[in-house]
Formats: sequence, structure tokens, C-alpha cells
Amino acid sequence: MSFYWTPHRFAGGALALDVANSVILRFDPARSVDRFAEPEQMDAFAKAAGVFSAERSLFGELAPVPSRNRLPFLALREAIDRYFRARILENDGYGLLADLLEATAAVLRRADKGSLEAATAHSALRLLADGEITRLKICGNCGWLFVDRSKNRSRTWCDMTVCGNRAKASRHYHRKKKEAAP
Repeated sequence: MSFYWTPHRFAGGALALDVANSVILRFDPARSVDRFAEPEQMDAFAKAAGVFSAERSLFGELAPVPSRNRLPFLALREAIDRYFRARILENDGYGLLADLLEATAAVLRRADKGSLEAATAHSALRLLADGEITRLKICGNCGWLFVDRSKNRSRTWCDMTVCGNRAKASRHYHRKKKEAAP
């Protein structure tokens, strides 16, 4: 399947969140898609992250994940999603912190400097340490994780041009439909 990594796919505000968001519609098994299921897509993501990621100035161009490191990298992706999602939804995640740290350590032990997996691990640790964890949110439209860096912390969608427009168009459609009903 042909797929392109566009700026919208890097709306998380942190590389670790962009990696976690590589599973589309994660909680809808009938429609869920893992964009890293094909190794070529994971390689293309590494290249695109150097262009579109909010943390590109920190990491620069990233080397793809070698095949021997893909399973630990995918385990890190899932640990990132579970931990930060629990922090947002439950304001807790305490029990999942050890899993995140273990997955991060496993990746860092194997990863080469300048690789996608090393940068992702560092990004996850930065989210833990920088205090931005209080700014994490889940998009009301697609369910992606993102950092709300707006001044008043009122951002609702991961990307206004995609999810925000879809939500507004849906509200408009339903409002007009309700007005037209006898």
C-alpha cells in the first residue's frame, strides 16, 4: 500500500508521540492500521521525521531502524502510547512508568547514535523530564497524542487543518440537518 509521510503525520509535537501515532485508529480494530507494518514505511518515517518532526532541530537526519532493532523499537512505541495515554486519561500511569523506562533502556542499549530508535527514546525521556507532560492531550477526532503548546492550553485537535476541520464540518452538517428536519 502506498503511503506518504506528510506534515500532518507529525502533529504530535514530539518525536516519541509521532511514533506512537503511527498506529492509525488504534482503538478501532476493524479500521486500525499500523503504518510501521511494512519495513519500508518505517524507513520512510525516519527520513520524513528529519524534515517534519517538531524536534528535528534536536535530532537532525535520522538513520532508519535496522531490522535487528525493529522489535524493541515497536515495543518502545507501544510503551510510549500506553504510558502517556494513561497519564492523560487517568492522571496516573505510575504502574506503566517502569515498562516505558525498560523499553527505553532496551532500545538505547542497541541503538546507534543518530538513529530513529535512539531519537525516539530520547524524545520520550524529554517528555518525562521537561514538565511538558502536563500539556499532553488526546485529539478529540483521531485519538492521537499531542503536546498542547498553546498559551491558554485550549487546543483540542492534533492538527487544526485536518482533525479540527473535520470536527467543525461534522458539527455544521449535523446542525444543518437538525434545522432542516420537520
